[in-house]
Amino acid sequence: MTARDSDPDELPSQYAPAEVEARRYQHWEKAGYFAPEAQENPDAPSFSMVLPPPNVTGQLHIGHALDHTLSDALIRRRRMQGYRTLWLPGMDHAGIATQNVVERELAKDGLSRHDLGREAFVERVWEWKAEFGGRILNQMRRLGDSVDWSRERFTMDEGLSRAVQTIFKRLFDDDLIYRADRIINWCPRCLTALSDIEVDHSDDEGELVSIRYGDGANAIVVATTRAETMLGDTAVAVHPDDERYSHLVGTTVELPLTGRTIPIVADAHVDPAFGTGAVKVTPAHDPNDFEIGRRHDLPGMSIMDERGVITAGGPFQGLDRFEARPAVVAALREEGRIVKETRPYVHAVGHCSRCSTTVEPRQSLQWYVRVAPLAQAAGDAVRDGRVTLSPPEMNARYFGWVDDMHDWCISRQLWWGHRIPIFYGPNGQVRCVGPDETPPEGWTQDPDVLDTWFSSGLWPFSTLGWPDDRADLRDFYPTSVLVTGYDILFFWVARMMMFGLYANNDKAPQDAVPFRNVVLHGLVRDQFGKKMSKSRGNTVDPIDWIERFGADATRFTLARGSNPGSDTAVSEDWAAGSRNFCNKLWNATRFALMNGAVPPRARLGGDLSVPDRWILSRLASVIAEVDGLLERFEFGKACDVLYHFAWDELCDWYLELAKVPLASGDAAVADRTRGVLGFVLDQTLRLLHPVMPFVTDELWCALTGEDSVMMAAWPTYSFADPVAEAEVGSVMRLVTELRRFRSDQGLRPGQRVPARLAGIAATPLAGHEESIRSLLRLTSPEGDGFAASAALTVEGVTVELDLAQAVDLAAERARLDKDLTAARKDVGAMTAKLANPAFTDKAPAAVVAKSRERLAAAEADIARLEARLMTLG
Repeated sequence: MTARDSDPDELPSQYAPAEVEARRYQHWEKAGYFAPEAQENPDAPSFSMVLPPPNVTGQLHIGHALDHTLSDALIRRRRMQGYRTLWLPGMDHAGIATQNVVERELAKDGLSRHDLGREAFVERVWEWKAEFGGRILNQMRRLGDSVDWSRERFTMDEGLSRAVQTIFKRLFDDDLIYRADRIINWCPRCLTALSDIEVDHSDDEGELVSIRYGDGANAIVVATTRAETMLGDTAVAVHPDDERYSHLVGTTVELPLTGRTIPIVADAHVDPAFGTGAVKVTPAHDPNDFEIGRRHDLPGMSIMDERGVITAGGPFQGLDRFEARPAVVAALREEGRIVKETRPYVHAVGHCSRCSTTVEPRQSLQWYVRVAPLAQAAGDAVRDGRVTLSPPEMNARYFGWVDDMHDWCISRQLWWGHRIPIFYGPNGQVRCVGPDETPPEGWTQDPDVLDTWFSSGLWPFSTLGWPDDRADLRDFYPTSVLVTGYDILFFWVARMMMFGLYANNDKAPQDAVPFRNVVLHGLVRDQFGKKMSKSRGNTVDPIDWIERFGADATRFTLARGSNPGSDTAVSEDWAAGSRNFCNKLWNATRFALMNGAVPPRARLGGDLSVPDRWILSRLASVIAEVDGLLERFEFGKACDVLYHFAWDELCDWYLELAKVPLASGDAAVADRTRGVLGFVLDQTLRLLHPVMPFVTDELWCALTGEDSVMMAAWPTYSFADPVAEAEVGSVMRLVTELRRFRSDQGLRPGQRVPARLAGIAATPLAGHEESIRSLLRLTSPEGDGFAASAALTVEGVTVELDLAQAVDLAAERARLDKDLTAARKDVGAMTAKLANPAFTDKAPAAVVAKSRERLAAAEADIARLEARLMTLG
């Protein structure tokens, strides 16, 4: 179908997103538009992104929806600009989360993973993944993600597993992976080490207990919230400059309940102003204590097993840690060792993000990455500009992390994940086995798997075929942009930087980085700026919004609220407003089609009217402004510009101004206006398409008769007419003021009123009188019966209105008198209130300010009402 064949009857009278979105998406996917091969020019520049891989157990939440909306907007715009674009999707195997899900399913049948054995359990997880995993992928389709599904990857697929094994061996051979006995986060329920990002901290109520160690002059008091860990104390520490304890440094003190003596050491880590200024040191159960222990060569004494059960000999052996805590306090109290008990004592406590179990710091033998050289390279890539963070204010936070990064614990005590490729021989030999090597016969593989962040750290290049020399790797690495939340700048972005630079060090430095730009957005919050949580009842399910308001409205609400590095506020009212915006575009396109407006095949020209030149000039300015904002990743500002141009200037003003020439009966004039309207609407739909893909595609195809706007060229239009902009601006100001004046006179919006436009012939508005009368519903004064009863001068034109037949003057005066009496009463009450020092001196400042605002508003009402009464005579 050609552009001239489009039929307005193809568009229903109202937009129904549910009837459009699935059909449009299926068409895009079937046509292959998401793949880079859709770009017919093989020499076109490439633009690539990788989707931050959601967990295989996950479903689309509002944070995903924001992230995906911004990414999709970038890729759709570049596709329209002629790039060979690749947005590569995939999922993360989510070791702990997925294993927990499958273990819960087994528990329903009274089974554990140990009943199945490792191999059978892993097979069961793969079966679960095939049947239930990846729910989020269909939800991504509903949102409109234009990812290349033909290249979808999974962190446990064969190719990515090969990449993991390859880089592990390289790091191991370069002495950048080692095994050590150190303190880690441990989940006694999941029975594995945790990364910092897998630990959620919350303020919990506990008890702070002060305990006296020793007796007499050598006694020293320490405070703790975990009394049970004292069973593993191997020292007491004080600050080197704390004169209160200088005489005790180097001596020993008896540890209550144990019969052991422990040293008193001086360490700068201790804060003399906190508590008593003395702290117990339990190296095997506290990360800070572990470091103190290393500095002073203190032994690490583990007093719990992997499930948090006390193993130290004595009366507490066999108790759970939370049972042991009050039992230890009771025993100390019986010995007279309790100096003070503070309860409730609120303090930050870490919990496993998967099962909410309280995390236990635990000394354990684990595998680590030696990060110093990798982190240095990751920092240098940002310092020298090879990678740009947006906004640049994030640089300081990034450097703060990478310049002080601790070695990374990469081993997890799970069965689901990438098995560590280390094998142990019968005589204690250790060998790392690469992907193309066979382990020695009879050797035993390490039972642990790798931290999920290890494999996801390879994502920008493993998904493109690394370590093999693949066309995708040559064409699309480094990727162009990564869009992600600032909350994982360290946990994921920094690790991708480290691995990308290390794995691709055979490339030129500028081509070894995993991405050129990192766009960091914030959290999605409610309209009051509060963090979303189930307990507050302010969470938003994006699928619910899609079903109620449509995917485009959901996306536009998120994008319009987004600014680089800042949190995004959203509300249901704003989503409803975005839905109204979709309807506004729908109605505007229906109007254009019903009036025969289609984009012209040739360049616009001829004797264009002032309104035509104005809207074209404004369009060119908007294109330039939006381009600049999107290049700087300022999505919110770009959406705001497009919203006001499309709604205010195009729909509210130009469509109204176009009605006069379209109804003029002059075919040439009407055709020029149809061409301009079709062109501007075409370009506007293209500009909006990256953020609002469904409604714009449906409307653009109806308008042009073409297949899809997503394959249309991005607008590049140059036109400037400041004279026309000034002239139409004058019309807009006059009409706006007169509409307000009409309302003040009690006139209904559509009510026609006789009026004289005195002096208009001497102004630049002379050629717009017909349009002004049409916009303001003003009829021409007829005969001698016209008698001006109200007037207003704007833009050099005095508009005189005859209200005699349009308004019941007596009733209007009575209404105004009533309102005036009420306003004067309000002024009197507020004046008296504000004159009373008992109120102004004692009431909250906000309450006083509110009263002042109310007084000012009432005084303004009096002035307005009195002026209106004067016009009525």
